Amino acid sequence: MKMTPPTKIMLIACGSFSPPTPMHFRMFEIARDHFNEMGTGQVVGGIVSPVHDSYGKKGLISATHRCNMLKIALQTSDWIRLSEWETQQEEWTRTRLSLQYHQNYINSYLKDSSSINNQYIPAWIPETLKKTSGHVQLKLLCGGDLLESFAKPGLWKDEDIEAIVGQHGLVVISRAGSNAEQFIFNSDLLSRYRRNITIVNNWVTNDVSSTIVRRLLGRGLSVKYLLDDSVTEYIKKQGLYGTNNTEAITNTVLRSSYQI
Repeated sequence: MKMTPPTKIMLIACGSFSPPTPMHFRMFEIARDHFNEMGTGQVVGGIVSPVHDSYGKKGLISATHRCNMLKIALQTSDWIRLSEWETQQEEWTRTRLSLQYHQNYINSYLKDSSSINNQYIPAWIPETLKKTSGHVQLKLLCGGDLLESFAKPGLWKDEDIEAIVGQHGLVVISRAGSNAEQFIFNSDLLSRYRRNITIVNNWVTNDVSSTIVRRLLGRGLSVKYLLDDSVTEYIKKQGLYGTNNTEAITNTVLRSSYQI
C-alpha cells in the first residue's frame, strides 16, 4: 500500500515580540516535534512576523529595535526566520492579511522560483524551500491565550477567524490541563474547522512573558536566563524598557552610599 507523504508545513507566529523571549521560539520546536512524532506533517520552515508600530500596544517599542532583537535571538536557529513585511507596511496589518501575503508568496515561489530575481527573495524564505516540491501549507502558530482571545467581543472579526482557521490552519501550544478542546467545542465557528486546528501540549511549562521581562527591566532587576544574553545586552546598550532610567537610579544610590 502506497503511503501518503506528510503535509509540508511552514509555521508563522505573529505578535509584538517586545522583547522576544526564548518561549517565542520554543513554540516552534514543540510544534515541529509534534508533527514529526505523529507523522502528520513535515515542518519545512518557521517565520516570526512582528507587528507594525501603529499597533499601539503598551510596551511596544519601535520595529527597528524589535527586528534587531529578533535577528540577534535567531542567530542560533537554522530554520526559524524573521519576516519584516508587516513592519514595512503603512499601517497595522490584520493577521489574516499577513498570512495571505506569506502564503501567496510561498505559492508563487514554489510555482516558479527561477522567475523571481534572487535579490528580491525575502530573508524568511528558507533555503530548503528551493528543493521542495508540491504544496506547502502555512499555519498560524500561537499559544492558548490567542485561541481564547477569539471569544473577546470586538477583538477579532468572524470572517478573519474563519479565513485563518479554514484556509490556513492553527497550531496551538497549550499547557497540560488547559481547556483548549473545551473552548473549541464551545465555539460553533472553531468546531466547524476542528480538523484544521492542531493542539500540542507543552509539558515543560514556561510562564515567562514579555510583560514580565519588561517589568523586571524597568525595575533594574536581573533578566538573566529569561532572555538571550545578547538580546539583554542590546536592550541595555540602547536603553530600552526604562533600563537607562534604572541605571541612573542605581548609580545615584551607589554614589549616595559612598558618601555616607
